[in-house]
Amino acid sequence: MAVLDRFIKYVRYDTQSEEGKDCLPSTDKQWVLARELVRELEEIGAGDVTLSDQCYVYATIPATVEREIPVLGLIAHMDTATEMSGCNVRPRVVRAYDGSDIVLNEELGIVLSPQSYPSLKENIGHDLVVTDGTTLLGADDKAGIAEIMEMAQYLLSHPEIPHGTIRIGFTPDEEVGHGVNGFDVKGFGAKYAYTVDGGAVGELEYENFNAAGVKLTIQGSSIHPGSAKGKMKNALLLGMEFHSMLPVSENPAYTEGYEGFYHLGEMEGGVEEARMSYIIRDHDRVKFEEKKDRFLKIAAYLNEKYGNGTFTVDLKDSYYNMKEMILPYPEILDHAIAAMKELGITPRVQPIRGGTDGARLSYLGLPCPNLGTGAYNGHGKYEYVSVQGMEQSVELLLKIVEQYSR
Repeated sequence: MAVLDRFIKYVRYDTQSEEGKDCLPSTDKQWVLARELVRELEEIGAGDVTLSDQCYVYATIPATVEREIPVLGLIAHMDTATEMSGCNVRPRVVRAYDGSDIVLNEELGIVLSPQSYPSLKENIGHDLVVTDGTTLLGADDKAGIAEIMEMAQYLLSHPEIPHGTIRIGFTPDEEVGHGVNGFDVKGFGAKYAYTVDGGAVGELEYENFNAAGVKLTIQGSSIHPGSAKGKMKNALLLGMEFHSMLPVSENPAYTEGYEGFYHLGEMEGGVEEARMSYIIRDHDRVKFEEKKDRFLKIAAYLNEKYGNGTFTVDLKDSYYNMKEMILPYPEILDHAIAAMKELGITPRVQPIRGGTDGARLSYLGLPCPNLGTGAYNGHGKYEYVSVQGMEQSVELLLKIVEQYSR
């Protein structure tokens, strides 16, 4: 089965995860794809195929040489993002893309344009898989799954290729930050691993944000607006005052590269009570701690102004920059870069403005940078993937395995 066929098959599975659930996986529908992947892995002859009681798929490609080679892991996630539906995905292949606008949905007037998404210009001549404008595509991260599966089938059908033991892991709930909660690092048994998760082929990412999530609750005091003078405390307006005290320039819409931010993702409530959800991000650990401290100081100042208990902050760290866990093992980066250069791929070593399962895995003792898949614009209706990019990613995975085997 070609990598495109695998990908088209996988995106038709609705595997959207859900925020706020205390179970793993957060949605039962992720089990459906997990069971299919188990079936396919068994069919192609993988060893140690396992589906855990928390929806983690594990498998082994046995070594074909007797000499000692570090066990290598390859990991991708099964769930799709919460921001847009992954149900009834209708993928379409645009052959030999010519650089013009792509009409995703004529009836709804939804157009994928290189003016808005310049990455399209890098993919002129490629076959692109796009959405119909009503759902996301699911290339994040079913492109990664398809590429790992295609690589696995190739190696298992060519036992003459020398390589060490390769471990495969497919995780649930990455998009809601729980992808590593039930991951069996010790049982996985790899010395090094790579997540294969989004971005142009050639991207190699080993720096990610330090991340925290914040739930801010504001207690107001409601009274009839006709007699509210000196009495009403409007929780919504107090929330707006809080937000206005955060640095305007440290908003994700104004940041790039290594610049961190505060992001207000949700606000709800009324005069009596309001709730605001934030995420705080920064690559630099010192600046990250300063951002959290500023958030808490604003709440303390406003509590002093409006009364103790008006603002309640529930702040929890999510993950940390994996850079300090990766740098002691330069070979994991060197092998990937060498493999790219052998294939004529220009390495793009850059920070992730987000997080991956690999960030938390690195802190659990499994150093795990990220490789691009040929997918772009994840989490929305303008998501697309290059077929040639997926094929090249398969070649890159094979070449990285070769690097470790030399």
